Amino acid sequence: MPDGTTGSEGRDLEQLRARIAALEAREQPPSRPPRHRARSALAAVLIVLGCLLAPLSAVAAWADSEVADTDRYVATVAPLASDPAVQAAVAARVTDVVMENIDIPKLLEEVAPADRPRLDALIGGVGGALENAVRSFVQARVQDVVASDVFRRIWTEANREIHAAVVKALTGSGGGAIVLTDNAVQIDLAPVIEEVKQQLVNGGLTIAGNIPEIHTDFTVLQSEDVGRVKTGFRLLQLAGTWLPVVGVVLIAAGVLLAAHRRRALVAAALGVAVATALLGVALTVFRVTYLDSLPQGVSQPAAEAVYDALVRFLRSTIRNIVMLGVVVALAAWLTGPGRYAGLARQLWTTGIAATRATADRAGLRTGPVGPWVRRYRTWITWVLVAAAVLAYLFWTYPTAWVVVGLALALLLALAVVEFLAQDTGVAQDTGVAPGPADREPSAGGGPPGTPRSPGTR
Repeated sequence: MPDGTTGSEGRDLEQLRARIAALEAREQPPSRPPRHRARSALAAVLIVLGCLLAPLSAVAAWADSEVADTDRYVATVAPLASDPAVQAAVAARVTDVVMENIDIPKLLEEVAPADRPRLDALIGGVGGALENAVRSFVQARVQDVVASDVFRRIWTEANREIHAAVVKALTGSGGGAIVLTDNAVQIDLAPVIEEVKQQLVNGGLTIAGNIPEIHTDFTVLQSEDVGRVKTGFRLLQLAGTWLPVVGVVLIAAGVLLAAHRRRALVAAALGVAVATALLGVALTVFRVTYLDSLPQGVSQPAAEAVYDALVRFLRSTIRNIVMLGVVVALAAWLTGPGRYAGLARQLWTTGIAATRATADRAGLRTGPVGPWVRRYRTWITWVLVAAAVLAYLFWTYPTAWVVVGLALALLLALAVVEFLAQDTGVAQDTGVAPGPADREPSAGGGPPGTPRSPGTR
């Protein structure tokens, strides 16, 4: 040939060049097809939308539960009857109203005629002191009432009976004992005043029996933005059932479309946790803004107690979702191919294997259960995971502690499955020598000390 090579050498050279080209092509990272890029972008958009819906879903679920569940609403407001700040505010309001309706001159008419001249001369200098004495007497009786079980019963029963009126107030209309007037949600204290009147009469102030029926209001919530709040509350209440479902569907679709699904699941779970935690921060900021916007004369401690009570279950929902997001992200990461995740799994398996080896040396055997669990371990694992998920979904009002409890229960169940599924031969890999109970003469006449086969009793 012109270059001095034979035909066979030329063919070998061409084959070598082709192999080198193929190896170089393998080393070059393959370019991602446009279709995969579009899927990844769509997955990211769906996950972000689902994360943004997470805090709205928490508020919607809270709004729906407060409106649809009377027991839930009563559980929200019942503790207010025992709050010292609320009791002080109610006592001050009731005392003012009762004093406005007590006629002190008429009270003095009950004095004997022979004592009137001397009493009139005395009143000329101590008229104010007499009124203060009556106010102190009335205030003491009012405080006794609001601190008693009677007030708590009146408060609880009234709120249970007027839950429908609360719903009307929060969704745009008023009526009943709770009404929406002047951008405020107010409770009628007439039953409390009636109880105070009876206490005054029993205490010797019989003129209090002449006080007519009085309807006065105690403000539960007041803001210039109540009109807008009630509109948003109504929308969230209507979306309370479906908004969380839409959020979960969006996140699930995004994870399924992602090229790296495990990473996408970890990112989505952490995104939901962070977005919901920001809602908790917003509640704290809004609390300060709301309290600063209250008009003069409103008890700040009572307003703080009412606000904290109304958002108590919402804060519980926030902690629940944050904990759930952290648990899901941690579970997805631990089952992944990462170095530290693999190390954690290795520690888990090694610890259970050592426990199983100790049990074997003590003579504890699994019998036919071990091989059966080992055979169906994958199915058993998925059944346990599904049971934990269903328990969470069907829990009436799960909390962060419910999430932690279910996660720990699932870990315990998985540990039991791993313990039962462990082959006794695994104990040798942990560096733990089998004990005398694990040794017996081999079936083929071999020397003593041969480890038993798995499942041998």
